[in-house]
Amino acid sequence: MSMPTVPNITPEIILKRNEVLNLLLTSIALEEIGLSHIINAEGQKIQKIVKEQSLSLNDALALNNSVERMLRNVIKTEMILQFRLEDIIKMEQMHDHDHHHDDIPDTPDIPDLPCFKE
Repeated sequence: MSMPTVPNITPEIILKRNEVLNLLLTSIALEEIGLSHIINAEGQKIQKIVKEQSLSLNDALALNNSVERMLRNVIKTEMILQFRLEDIIKMEQMHDHDHHHDDIPDTPDIPDLPCFKE
């Protein structure tokens, strides 16, 4: 059996900087919406099982473990999304700094720590 051939498709996609930033932010927002649906579904699952059944202690613990595992995964994804958002913000700040470099004298960056806040 021969391997299928894949046509060489090289579409030319040209996006402006703001369009790229908007797409990145939109992708984060859509993932956040998806995570909110997962959290809501977990809550509904708990409500349905608790209402419809008299749970034994083991069943309640199993339900709790299931929900906890799912929420841990949601939290991990939230952390990754936070890193992505911070990277986008850094990119934008670097871009702004590069474009305003001639207007602003060189000054050291002050770390964003509580002890440096006014």
